[in-house]
Amino acid sequence: MSAATRIYKGLSRKERAGWIIGLTPVQAFVCVGLAVPVILALAAGRFGQALALGGFCGTAAALVVVPVRGRPALRWLAHLLLYRAGIALGWSRWQSRAVAGQVTDLDEPDLPGVLARLRFPDGPPLRDVGRVCLIHDTGDGRWGATARLTHAGVGMLSDAQCERLANRLGNLLLSIGHREVIDRMSLLVRTVPDDGADHQAWRTEHDVPDAPPLARQASEELDRLVGAVSVRHEVFVTLFGTEDALRRPAAAAGGGVAGRAAVLYRVLDGLEDKLKSLGATGVKWLSGPELAVAIRTGFNPASAAGLAARRHQAGDAGVRWATAGPVHAPAPSPRAYYHDGFATVSYSVLMPEAGTVFGSLDGLLAVKTAGERRSLAIHYETLSQHRSRKAVRRLRFRTGVMRDWKSSKGFNSGAAEAREAGGARAQEHAVAAGHGIVRFAVAAAVTIPDTWNVEDHAAKLENDIAGRFQLLRMELAQDAGFVAAVLPVGVGLPRLRGGAS
Repeated sequence: MSAATRIYKGLSRKERAGWIIGLTPVQAFVCVGLAVPVILALAAGRFGQALALGGFCGTAAALVVVPVRGRPALRWLAHLLLYRAGIALGWSRWQSRAVAGQVTDLDEPDLPGVLARLRFPDGPPLRDVGRVCLIHDTGDGRWGATARLTHAGVGMLSDAQCERLANRLGNLLLSIGHREVIDRMSLLVRTVPDDGADHQAWRTEHDVPDAPPLARQASEELDRLVGAVSVRHEVFVTLFGTEDALRRPAAAAGGGVAGRAAVLYRVLDGLEDKLKSLGATGVKWLSGPELAVAIRTGFNPASAAGLAARRHQAGDAGVRWATAGPVHAPAPSPRAYYHDGFATVSYSVLMPEAGTVFGSLDGLLAVKTAGERRSLAIHYETLSQHRSRKAVRRLRFRTGVMRDWKSSKGFNSGAAEAREAGGARAQEHAVAAGHGIVRFAVAAAVTIPDTWNVEDHAAKLENDIAGRFQLLRMELAQDAGFVAAVLPVGVGLPRLRGGAS
C-alpha cells in the first residue's frame, strides 16, 4: 500500500500463498498421500481398483483443496462440528450474572465469547483527561487503549482533500511501524439511530415556560419529522502493543499496570496530533465507565437513550463493568447473532485486486431504514522493518522460482503471474526505501431489532456495496464477527503465524 497515492493497490494478496500450484504444504502433503494408493494400484495393474480409488481420493482431495466461500469443505465440516458441540454443551448460550443475581463485584467484567479473555484495568491519570482504561488481551498478550474521535466524515470532501487524508493515514501507519511499543490500530465507525434523547434532555433543561404556543408546536413537529430519519456516527480508534514490546520499558517505569500505562501514554501523546491531522477535531481517551458504555450500547442500541438521559440529569457518564455486556444472548444462529432483542449480521470485506480509493467504503454505512444500525471496522497491523524485509524477500523469491520453473518446462506465464511478480519487485523496492507493510482486515455489520426480517437487511447491505467489494458472511462465527465489527476493543485481526507477506 503506497502512502503517496489515493489509490490503494495489491490489497488482496494472501499472507501465506501456496508454493506448490497455489497449495499450502499441508494441502500438498495430503494430496500426495491420497495419490499414493491410486499410483500403487496402477503399478500393480489393478485398473478397476485404481479407478475406484481415483474417484474416492479425488473427491477427498477436492474437499481439502477447493475453497467454498473462503474455506475448504473439510474446514467447514470442522467448524460445523465445533459450532454444534458448543451449542450442545451450552457454551454458546449467555446470560448476565447481574440478571441472575450472582454478581459479587460490579467492577469485574461479565462479557461473553471472545470478550471473556479481555481485562480492563484503569491506568493512572493522563494529563487533565483523568484515568484511561487499558485493554489487556490475555489471549494474544496485548495492551491497548481506546479513544472516541470527533470527526465530520469524508462524504463532503473533495478529491484533493481525500488525497491529503490518504497521505496522512499512510504517514500515521508508517510512524506506527517505526515505533517499538505499538503495532496495531483499529478504526471503528458506528452509526447511531438518533432517537432525540440528547436533544430532548437539552430541551428539558432549557425549556422556556412562557414560549409562544405556535413556536413550541412548530419545534415539536420539526423534531418529529427530522428525528425519525436522523443518523449520527460514533468514531473510535484503538491502539495496541504487544506484551513483549512493553515488558522491558514498563519494568523501567515501575512495572505492573502502571508501568505499562506510562509507556503507552507516551505513545498516545505522540499520536494524538496525527489523529487530528486526519480530520478529527477531538480525541477523548476513554475511562473504564466510558468504554463500558461503548460496549453496552454496542450490544443494546436502545440503551443509549436511557444512558444519555442519566448523563444529562445526574452527570453519570458510564456504567459498571458487571452490566456492560448483554443481558441475554441465546445460542447464535449460523448466519446471525442475537443479543438483547437485536440481531446482527457480520461480514468480512474483501478488497478488490484492482485497488480501491480513499473513502470508498462509505456505502457500508448508508443506513436505509430508520432504526437500523451499521458498523464498519478496519484493523491495521504495521510490520516492523525486519519482518517487512523478510516478507518481501520471501514473496519475490517464490514468484521468481515459479516463473523460472514454468519457463524451464516450456510454459508461458500468465498475466496474473506477471502482475504478481511485478508487484513483488515493486514492494521490495518500497520496503528498501523505508516504507512498511501493513496487514489489515475489514469487518462490517448491520444490526436491527430481532423482530425484523434479518435476511432482508443483510441483502440491502450486500447490494449497497455490490460491484465494488466482496462481502464474505461470517458463517458459524457471527458472535466473533460482531466483536470485530461493532465493539471498540481492537479484536479483529488474527495473529500472524509463520511469517508475513
